[in-house]
Amino acid sequence: MQSRKKGNAQGIDVSHHQGNIDFKKVAADGISFVFIKATQGRTFRSKTFLKFVKDAKAAGLMIGAYHYVDDSATTPELARQEADNFVSAIKDAGGVSTFDLPPVMDYESNKSNLSKAAVTAVAKAFLEEVERLTGVRPIVYTYPSFIGNFSGLSGYPLWIARYHATKAPVDASGWSRWDFWQYSDGQYGGTLPNGTRKVSGIAGPVDLNEYNGTVDELRARFTNRPAAPDKAGTVGSGTFVANGKEVGKVLLFGGKSYVPLKVLANVLGLSYHWDNSHKKAYLNGVELQMVQLVVGTAYVQLKPIAEAYGAVVSWDPSSKIATLTKGEK
Repeated sequence: MQSRKKGNAQGIDVSHHQGNIDFKKVAADGISFVFIKATQGRTFRSKTFLKFVKDAKAAGLMIGAYHYVDDSATTPELARQEADNFVSAIKDAGGVSTFDLPPVMDYESNKSNLSKAAVTAVAKAFLEEVERLTGVRPIVYTYPSFIGNFSGLSGYPLWIARYHATKAPVDASGWSRWDFWQYSDGQYGGTLPNGTRKVSGIAGPVDLNEYNGTVDELRARFTNRPAAPDKAGTVGSGTFVANGKEVGKVLLFGGKSYVPLKVLANVLGLSYHWDNSHKKAYLNGVELQMVQLVVGTAYVQLKPIAEAYGAVVSWDPSSKIATLTKGEK
């Protein structure tokens, strides 16, 4: 895996343990992004989350939210309940579009002595539920001593914590690169480019992180939102084929495939509702957050939603055909 390098974007992660934070001073000290603790377990909500989100965003920092997976999450169903708690907090902060960076799963403890397969099942259930509810692929945060519990998760961006080395561990359960590196807890480990571990605006120690790239590269990687439709109502289009039959049109926003809510619901055999007064879409009673309204029709992101319900989705860029094959779930 790659090592730290000069010019990488610098960031921090915070929770209520930091107390009061002056995010304007944080931003002025060369910090460009911050991950903020939102939730833990099925019910805990950080008392500082909403204030930190508001203040950090006002200071011009790129922001993300993270959830700590509790040791009580011993089954996929309990993991999904934790995901619901997390997404609820994100909604209360203004929704996933408020955040510049993807939501994060912080999974680092196994006091319940689950098997590696069970840990992976919990992680997958949490990650898939968050993606289904938000339309955004989450980030995995963990430690080198814990990452070996995971298998089959390397398709998710990795945020690794390691304080006593300059390179990520060689054996990282399928990951070949890190996106974010927590290189210090504010007392041990690496230092900021200025040679210290102190961040202005924060009284005590704080976790130090960097992105594997520049500030501009970080912004381009994660913060590009789907483009607004042009006068014709799309920024690219294709054909939606489900179970061998053409069922409608695909619209492409920011490289993501969107299909009409009604069409996708019918294909998957699910109930749907469009709340026109609040411009909100619901599938099986669950609010969807990545929605594009085009000429009065609600379009929703195809891949994460369809896969969450057991379907397989593929995209042929040459013919511009999105194909869905319904599975069993």
